[in-house]
Order: sequence, then structure tokens, then C-alpha cells
Amino acid sequence: MAFFTCGPNEAMVVSGFCRSPPVMIAGGRVFVLPCVQQIERISLSTLTLNVKSEKVYTRHGVPISVTGIAQVKIQGQNKEMLAAACQMFLGKTETEIAQIALETLEGHQRAIMAHMTVEEIYKDRKKFSEQVFKVASSDLVNMGIGVVSYTLKDIHDDQGYLHSLGKARTAQVQRDARIGEAEAKRDAGIKEAKATQQKVSAQYVNEIEVAKAQRDYELKKAVYDMEVNTKKAEADLAYQLQVAKTKQRIEVEKMQVQVVERSQQIQLQEQEIIRREKELEARVKKPAEAERYRLEKLAEAERLKLIMEAEAEAETIKVKGEAEAFAIEAKALAEAEQMTKKAEAFQEYKDAALVDMILEKLPLVAAEISKPLTKVKKVTMISSGGGEVGASRLTNEVLDIMNRLPDTMEKLTGVNIIQHSHKPGRMS
Repeated sequence: MAFFTCGPNEAMVVSGFCRSPPVMIAGGRVFVLPCVQQIERISLSTLTLNVKSEKVYTRHGVPISVTGIAQVKIQGQNKEMLAAACQMFLGKTETEIAQIALETLEGHQRAIMAHMTVEEIYKDRKKFSEQVFKVASSDLVNMGIGVVSYTLKDIHDDQGYLHSLGKARTAQVQRDARIGEAEAKRDAGIKEAKATQQKVSAQYVNEIEVAKAQRDYELKKAVYDMEVNTKKAEADLAYQLQVAKTKQRIEVEKMQVQVVERSQQIQLQEQEIIRREKELEARVKKPAEAERYRLEKLAEAERLKLIMEAEAEAETIKVKGEAEAFAIEAKALAEAEQMTKKAEAFQEYKDAALVDMILEKLPLVAAEISKPLTKVKKVTMISSGGGEVGASRLTNEVLDIMNRLPDTMEKLTGVNIIQHSHKPGRMS
């Protein structure tokens, strides 16, 4: 087994055993088995071709000769183009490959010259070069060859056609130069006159502009002076206003300082109040609450004691109450029986019973009438000179009231007590 390498400007093609299709390596290395495999090399160097086309008749039948310079090379990086180049040029030398590419380019160059005029080729060399490059590239690419560049180097003829074109062009240029010189002189005179006129006009315009500028300056200066004075007055007023504002702000800040000081004093007072409240709570409230709690417990014990005593007394009163209730019931029954008998007697004696009841109450009435006299400590009596005087007079007043009672009772009840009291059968 042999080891082969190649540079970047060539390619190797290995064929034979286990190499179907052949292996193409551009600028690399490969192992080759002797006797059963073979290796061939193909150049990838750039070839410079001097493409000459002698006495080619152009479209108008004028024979000219053209020389172009082309740079071509086999494209080793493109596998398809390298394969096509290997099929066509493997085993050939660079000279043979260059000759094939040169003949192809020269044929395309001739074909393009035949379709163009001498003037087109002479005046627009770039267009000619682009057409040759385009047509030759599309044809050589099928051979694996890429056209790197193409430039038109020289154009000449044996008939003097290009020389005549040069003379005509020279004459045209000279004519154009003379015409241009005359037009330049004419234009120079016209421009000189116009320049003089414009100079005079410019002077007048300049003087007018100066006057206008002076006027504008005076007007603007007056406006500026007025604005300056206005701004100055505004500045003075603003200064005075700012001074007043500053004084006012200082007063406000003083008030704020006083407010802050007052607030701090209030806070200190509040803290002192809180401290005193806590001290009062520690010194008075807590002991008072303890004493209150003790008294509440004592009162609760006293209450329980009283409840127990009341319950015991209630039990005693219950027994006693039952006896009293029996006595009250018996008394009530006796009084009810007495009232029943009285009612029966009232029903039987009618007015006599009523008179009897009134007579029984007369002593009580007399007692109530004389009762105020028992509370009198001193009595002053005035007499007009007639009648009784002294204590007998006071007794007679009481008896007089008692004598009027029968008339009063008769008006109230319709019963004459005096008449009924003298009738037989009065209740005793």
C-alpha cells in the first residue's frame, strides 16, 4: 500500500480495484494499492490565454484583428466540473488543455466580432468583453473549465479604417473645439456685460439694503430698548415681589417652627399625663382595685350569709304564715258572716240601719273635728264686745259644727237622722 499526496493546484484520480467510480481528490492525500489500483494527476493551475482573432469581418464587412487576454482554470472544488474535466483532459498536459480552451475562446470571440460593428467594438470595449466572457463561460463550463476573467487587449486593422475613424473623430473634436471657443468668447462677452450690469444693480441694491438695514437696526434697537426697559421694570418688580415672598415664607416657617414647638410641648404634656396616669394606676388604682376585690368578696360572703339566713327565716315564716293565714281566714270568715248579718239587717231595717251606722261614727267625726285643737299651742281671740269670750267660745264653735252634721247627712243621704232616732225599733 502506497501513500500519495498532491498540492492545492492539482487533483488526483484513483481508479481500479474497489474504486468504482474513480475517486477524485483535489489538494489532499490518498492510499493506493499497487498493481490493482492506479493514480493519475490533473493540473488545477490557472492558465493565461492570449486569444487572437486575425482579420475577422465585422457586421459591416470591415476586417479587423482583435487580441484578448483570458484567465481559465479547471474547477477542482466543484465535483461535477472536476469529473467533466477528468473525462476530457485526464492524461493531457497543461499545454494541451490550454490549447483546447484557447481554440474554444477564439471561436466565440470571432462569432461575437461578426455580429458587431467596428464602432461598437472600438467604442464599447466593456460590452464586447462581457459578451465574450458570458458566451465562453457557458461553453467551457461543460468541460470543467471556469473562465476567471477576460479583457479586450487590442484592436487593429490593415485597411486604415480605425485610423480614418480617428481622423474623423479628431476633426470633429477640433471643430467642436473651435465652436466651443467661439461660444466661450461670446458667452464671456455676454457674461461680462451681465456682470457689469449686475455690478451696478448690486451697488444700488446694496445701498438700498444698507438703508433698509439701517432702518431695521433703528427699529429693532427701539424694540430692544423697550424690551430691555420692560424686562428691567419686571425684574425690579419681581425682585420686590420675591423679597415679599421671602419674608412671607420666613414668617410661615417661623409659624411652622412655633407649631412644631407647640406640638412637641403637647407631646411632652401627653407623655407626662400618660406617666402620671401610670403612676396613679400603680399607686391608687391597683390598691383600690385590690381593696374593691376584697370588699366584693366580703360582700359576696355577707350576701351568701344573708341569703342563708333569709332562707332559714323564710322557712320559719312559712310555718308561722300558715298559722296566721289560718287565723286571717277564720277572722275573714267571721267578718264576712258579720257583714252578711249586717247586710240582712240593713235589708230589714233599711234607713234605721243607716242611721244607726252614722250614729256610731259621730264620735269619730267629733274627734277628727277637735283633733286640730289638740295641736294648737296658742290661740288669740278678738271680740267685738258681744257674745261669749274665752274657751267657752271655742267649745261652742265645735258644738255648732256637730249640730249641723244631721242637716249635712240628710243632704248627702236623704235620711233625717233626728226623726229616725226618735222612732221605736232603732237598732241598739
